[in-house]
Amino acid sequence: MAATKTRTLAVANQKGGVAKTTTVASLGAALAELGSRVLLVDLDPQACLTFSLGIDPEDLELSVHHVLTKGLDPREVIIETEDGVDLLPATIELARAEADLLTRTGREHVVKAALEDLSYDWVLLDCPPSLGVLTVAALTAARGVLIPLQCETLSHRGVGQLLDTVHDVRRFTNRRLEVWGVLPTLYDGRTNHARAVLENISDTYHLDVLEPPIPKSIRFAEAPAAGRSILATTRHHRGADAYRQVAASLTRRGQHRV
Repeated sequence: MAATKTRTLAVANQKGGVAKTTTVASLGAALAELGSRVLLVDLDPQACLTFSLGIDPEDLELSVHHVLTKGLDPREVIIETEDGVDLLPATIELARAEADLLTRTGREHVVKAALEDLSYDWVLLDCPPSLGVLTVAALTAARGVLIPLQCETLSHRGVGQLLDTVHDVRRFTNRRLEVWGVLPTLYDGRTNHARAVLENISDTYHLDVLEPPIPKSIRFAEAPAAGRSILATTRHHRGADAYRQVAASLTRRGQHRV
């Protein structure tokens, strides 16, 4: 498929612990199950996505850091994973990229430039838990942004800041960027609090809330230890099925947002 048909989605939330990396890995695997060619890009210096897909960052000589700061062709770095998705991995070296890029002209466009000649149906960008250079560069490269959000009051206090950043990116570097919605994660539907938080998010920020919510489950914590996504480790789990439903929804939406 031609590069111009690629749907690039940034998965972003500056608050940690909201299942952001789990969402990237699981959605990527679900999209691959639907027959899409998928690239996952680890933009977090903690390299949790890389580790969760069975790759030890300490064993890597080349990573996304070299692509963004040294101009290395990403094809020399991309790794095929057992989950049927390709990965542009990260290492702790990526922490230096923020400083390296700060003084560089056009730093907001480094991720977009790195990806523009690649041919995938979907590119999912796992953003770091901050609103720094790498997140802005990811938003500049993306067609849409998906916001994973734990259904607790404190977890959505930063949504306004993220939306302010999205507004600035749309104004200065990427007019086409759209917020595709909030994905509720770590959801316990038995509590009135979780349901109230969801309603509050929708009313306060006028954002779409993707369904179904991703349930809270220990299975999500177990999957990275196996180096696979939950779709591979527990195929018929309700959490895996929830991500499959979200992937199908994104596929339908993506057909109208190329």
